[in-house]
Amino acid sequence: MIYIHIPFCRSFCTYCGFYSEIAEEGCIARFAETLCEEIKTRRDGIPDEPATLYIGGGTPSVLPLSVFRRIFDTLSAAGHGGPYAECTVEVNPEDIVEKGLAYARGLKELGVNRISMGVQSFDDGILRWMNRRHDAARAKQAFLLLREAGFDNVGLDLMFGFPQLTEESWEQTVSEALALRPEHLSAYQLSVDPGSTLQEALEAGRFEEAPEEVCRRQYDLLCRRMAEAGYRHYEISNYSLPGREAVHNGAYWRRVPYAGFGPGAHSFDGTVRRWNTDNLSDYKVESETLSAEDERVERIMLSLRTDEGAESVFLHKNCREETVERLLDEGALAEWNGRIRIPEDHWFVSDGILKELI
Repeated sequence: MIYIHIPFCRSFCTYCGFYSEIAEEGCIARFAETLCEEIKTRRDGIPDEPATLYIGGGTPSVLPLSVFRRIFDTLSAAGHGGPYAECTVEVNPEDIVEKGLAYARGLKELGVNRISMGVQSFDDGILRWMNRRHDAARAKQAFLLLREAGFDNVGLDLMFGFPQLTEESWEQTVSEALALRPEHLSAYQLSVDPGSTLQEALEAGRFEEAPEEVCRRQYDLLCRRMAEAGYRHYEISNYSLPGREAVHNGAYWRRVPYAGFGPGAHSFDGTVRRWNTDNLSDYKVESETLSAEDERVERIMLSLRTDEGAESVFLHKNCREETVERLLDEGALAEWNGRIRIPEDHWFVSDGILKELI
């Protein structure tokens, strides 16, 4: 598994606190040079047969095809050029529309076989509040361009759980997304990231977070609509058509080793977690060695985020037996075929369940 972080955006979304820089031609050129040198230097630290490549951000689609081509060529020269079982690039709808069909086809020709597109909403008023660059019409246009370019595995990202989002607007956004019939859909409850514009608004009293019961209703509506449309709810925030689950993200939840490149990217070898600092021109590597307790907690938290859950033997051995039995009796956990999972109707309150187990 390989992850590459592209730390550029054309503008910053209201809710986002991730590390990113405004995309400028000179900065992109210097970043490409540094990134490719890092790949060459760390080639021996990449898993021997990486099944997946994920290029995220930021907004990777701000990059010209020439930079993508250079990244792929560098990976190939380092002996890790694929072909990948899954090769994902995150895109902004506006970039796809502006750059057109030739750009989308260029990504496909490079070996990209999966697209993750950040739509967030099909309500233009909400998109303006989020400071997104696209509107609903452009999001749909971008999706159709990706289809025309030959992409048969496209995922959409949506966001819920904020006071401006009415139940009617959320139902409409879900309906618009399902009308496109994407292979995958991720939906995240709005959180207030440190350093974001939203955090400043919250601290200044210009924003209030949505009540929990409102967020719960929106989550339940989504679960119901996705199930009716034939999607598998395979992880707390992720839905897919059968067989179209995200391979790369699924490996994270199983704690499969991966190598990350670019400022802000993380790597994991099974025991040691490393991450690059947030510095565009001179990022450094920091690390931590996970203790046995760290590994126990991670395995519980990550496995119980999924519909497959954790092995029953592992959970009974690594959690207080009386807690596991009580949660099973209460229906907060369910056991079948040698595994224990959190049922879908308890996923919204999964943080509390995990806290009790850990």
